[in-house]
Amino acid sequence: MLVVSPGERALKSKLAQAWRSLPSALRKTIVLVIGSTLIITGLLLVVLPGPFTMPLLILGLVVLALEFAWAEAMLIRVRHHGAKLNPRKLFKK
Repeated sequence: MLVVSPGERALKSKLAQAWRSLPSALRKTIVLVIGSTLIITGLLLVVLPGPFTMPLLILGLVVLALEFAWAEAMLIRVRHHGAKLNPRKLFKK
């Protein structure tokens, strides 16, 4: 069980309040830059040799879903399709 101290809870609350106090256009720009960078990096790792392709793509969608409804809908679809995957069949030898 994860135990969160009152200090951590207060810090999280202050960060959330500071994030909400930013103008909407600035929040969307920050989220768009960070999320698209993660997605582009994940897509590049599909072609280039490197690990962590899918986690970067999903993390990019999670970041974009903070401010964009279309990204949240896409993230729900990804979760739905990901739940259908059976790792035993996927990684058969």
